[in-house]
Amino acid sequence: MTQVGEGHETAADEAGPVLTFGAPTAGEILAERYQLEQHVNNDSAGRQVWRGIDVVLRRPVAVVLRHPGGASATEMLQAAVAASRVIHPNLVGVYDAIDEQERAYVVREWVEGESLRDLVGAEGPLDPARAIAIAHSVADALTSVHATGMIHGNVHPGTTLIGDDGRVVLADARADSADSVELDIRAVGGLLYFALTGHWPHNEISSSALPDANRDSSGNPAAPRQIRAGVPAYLDDLTMDLLDRRVAAPAADALTAELGRLDAAAEDEEYEDVGPLRFVQGTSSSSEPIKSTPKIMLGVGALVIIAIVGLIFGIRAITSSSSTDTEANPPVSAGVGPDAETPAGGETAAPEPKKIALTADQVRIVDAPPGSRTDSGEAEYVVDGDQDTAWTTSSYKGSPKFGNLKEGMGVLINLGSPRSLAEVRVATSAPGVTMDVRYGTSDPGDSQSGDGKILKDYKKLGDGDAEKSTGTNWAFSGFEPDQKYQYVLVFLTELPPNEDGDGFKVSVNEIELYGF
Repeated sequence: MTQVGEGHETAADEAGPVLTFGAPTAGEILAERYQLEQHVNNDSAGRQVWRGIDVVLRRPVAVVLRHPGGASATEMLQAAVAASRVIHPNLVGVYDAIDEQERAYVVREWVEGESLRDLVGAEGPLDPARAIAIAHSVADALTSVHATGMIHGNVHPGTTLIGDDGRVVLADARADSADSVELDIRAVGGLLYFALTGHWPHNEISSSALPDANRDSSGNPAAPRQIRAGVPAYLDDLTMDLLDRRVAAPAADALTAELGRLDAAAEDEEYEDVGPLRFVQGTSSSSEPIKSTPKIMLGVGALVIIAIVGLIFGIRAITSSSSTDTEANPPVSAGVGPDAETPAGGETAAPEPKKIALTADQVRIVDAPPGSRTDSGEAEYVVDGDQDTAWTTSSYKGSPKFGNLKEGMGVLINLGSPRSLAEVRVATSAPGVTMDVRYGTSDPGDSQSGDGKILKDYKKLGDGDAEKSTGTNWAFSGFEPDQKYQYVLVFLTELPPNEDGDGFKVSVNEIELYGF
């Protein structure tokens, strides 16, 4: 059963439960729309959580009720309104926030499944691969939240929901003045710690508090590897660095990238090959020394030794050959005069690829037959430089492969003349889009027959296999360096789940081409 809103208590919740109004009953309809069906639980802040039905759209919803008086109800409603502005597959959808004098309630997406708190409570600590996948999904959600300037403020095993379909959803944003971006990131470390050990490393003081971590005499939590055998060393280091305030917390997008690397390595259990932490770039203001992992220290030491040895041999070589080399080989100008782009070795430096300016008349939608071709007017939005505008597909039922109705859809780009290309980048509204890049020599026409001919005649670049995006930014760099392209097709073959859980769809916000 889904558990909603079982996070930590905010400052506004310290007074405990405040449900003093008449108890709601099953069958009651709120706002002439939301019918209460089953009382699920009361969360740690004293709010009632109900499973309900939106009688207008006929979909299940979660209804969270609280007395309207006091800062807690105001905070709950304000946080819900703010959260409704961020759309992400790993964030619970917020549908409504209503204050009716006698009651205040938030209506949200119903996720059929259970919280991380209940999952670990029932099954015990999770295997490392599953713990990483859950943390990766939460970090990706926080990346979208923080990009808007918001703070979630309630990243917790009780608000991390795991759907029966495997989807991980972060619920119940309710930040107060004490919360920060850094605390959101530290809480992801807490989720990893809890998933691996069954204990929560952050302090909690409510009656529903999670089991506390084993701590040393200074109050520091024991590392997961000290509690449980089989936790990979790299994962142990990552978790403890996220919890250690002496180590600077990364930005959410950097953490998402790091967890993505570890998530990919977990598939083959190659944790030891993922390399050192890439996001640790500095320290906090603490004067205490930063904890460093043995791998990082050994790596740094080895680099220092190599550098010293190289310097010694370099100095000897320069000293022994300076007199003869000066006479035989006059110095080469580096970076000055007409030969400035030619390095000392005589080879021309490779030019840097540049973004190609595209206009609305250079792009169009390709809809695989028997497509309806109703999206043609939205192609211009993918090259207008505005992330807030997009081409949005229709919602397809039954299958992410466009409902098994057609091969897919895409955007055809006409560069005007053949040219060398280096990379194509695609920004989408959600991860999980499967795409490939194709090319041809002409556009047979903006028609259903023309689209069919494109899909028949165009060739796929790279190995020919479509790639599934792991984030909202996808890049392809498989262009042949000795070939030129004029007509390029970015083609979508599978869509991610819609944010409301009903069907599959996505928005393509921007497409950029880089070339020479």
